Amino acid sequence: MTSSDPKAPQKNVFVRIFRLMGPGVITGAADDDPSGIATYSIAGAQLGTSLLWTSVVTWPLMGAVQMMCARIGMVTGEGLASGLRKKMPRWVCVVFIVALLVANTINVGADLSGMADAAGLLTGWSSHLFVVAFGTIIAVAAVKFRYHQIAQVLKWLVLSLGAYVLTAFLARPDWAGVFRDTLVPRWPADRATWGMIVAILGTTISPYLFFWQAAQEVEEEKAKGRRMIVKRHGATTNELLNRKIDVGLGTFFSNAVMFFVILCCATTLHRHGVTQIATTKEAAEALRPLAGPFATLLYTLGLIGVGCLAIPTLAGSAAYAFAETFNWSEGLDQPYKGAREFYVVLVTSIACGIVMDFLQLPPIKMLYWTAIINGLLAPFLLVGIYLVATDAKLMNRQSSSGLNRAVVFLTIVAMFGAGVALFVV
Repeated sequence: MTSSDPKAPQKNVFVRIFRLMGPGVITGAADDDPSGIATYSIAGAQLGTSLLWTSVVTWPLMGAVQMMCARIGMVTGEGLASGLRKKMPRWVCVVFIVALLVANTINVGADLSGMADAAGLLTGWSSHLFVVAFGTIIAVAAVKFRYHQIAQVLKWLVLSLGAYVLTAFLARPDWAGVFRDTLVPRWPADRATWGMIVAILGTTISPYLFFWQAAQEVEEEKAKGRRMIVKRHGATTNELLNRKIDVGLGTFFSNAVMFFVILCCATTLHRHGVTQIATTKEAAEALRPLAGPFATLLYTLGLIGVGCLAIPTLAGSAAYAFAETFNWSEGLDQPYKGAREFYVVLVTSIACGIVMDFLQLPPIKMLYWTAIINGLLAPFLLVGIYLVATDAKLMNRQSSSGLNRAVVFLTIVAMFGAGVALFVV
């Protein structure tokens, strides 16, 4: 994706920015998977615009975390699990990656259901058919195609996020109230609101994004032919600067979409007393009489697009984590025979997600509780990431900056605090 020389001058700033779009933008966009869309939809439907301020707060927090993970991958030439294994006992790493696999698989199943509901709404066909079709196509594509091919497709799928921006404008919000609730935070008054904040943090600053970001930095090196025999050590100042721009753009897009999904559902569903939604299909159908059929179409198409972007990320991040922990051959650049165990984890996660749909589990509740689980797991994992990123020896004397450390430390404190408040308020 960034195969051209990043030092070469670009006449057009937009061309340069597009060339810089890579793991940071893909990871940021994958954050807005159907799980995230469902969580933000519930927040808007139940609490109106009162949590719009979270989209402003989470942007720098998410950006700092993802840049720390990116730096680990760029500087060490290894994925996140490899670094964690050097800072803590293997059994702790195994606990982390098993929890990651379980949460990601539930997320894959719920995402497939959300995508299928959206496709069923557009066509009138059985959602089960689409679950099998989407899951099979994504799994086959992940095994058959190599990283640079998959990355190009994922980068273009980022455009699907624009559907939610347009949908929010079609809902005609009260912009004065929107700006007030965006810039003036309200302290949560009850356990339900704290639960929603934990869910938002869990789906925005999510464990699978940590592993995926670092792993894709390694894949980028392989795609450029820089890591064929000798493992990389260190990164240039220009490379780190380019990745900061990439991560900044990706996390900005992610949080902007969160803002507009909450706004859309607050302006339509909450304003008209529709506060309880059980499926993504119900959310889309509820928009039809309130914001018009075009808004419903955009909402459903957006779900399908972000699902295709997120599911390879979810299943792939767990596969990378297992491979790095147990020293398996890994990578989307490898054929199936060259990384059999890696692909088995990836395909098994998607296959279990398909099976989950036939168990008739409610997708919205699954997505919401997955976000809660991620919100509780993430701060523990962030402690390990912080220890790796601040270890000068592991980081080849290119450990994270003081500002990056401070913001990530604040993120850890905030996520632990929100988790505690969920149980004691």
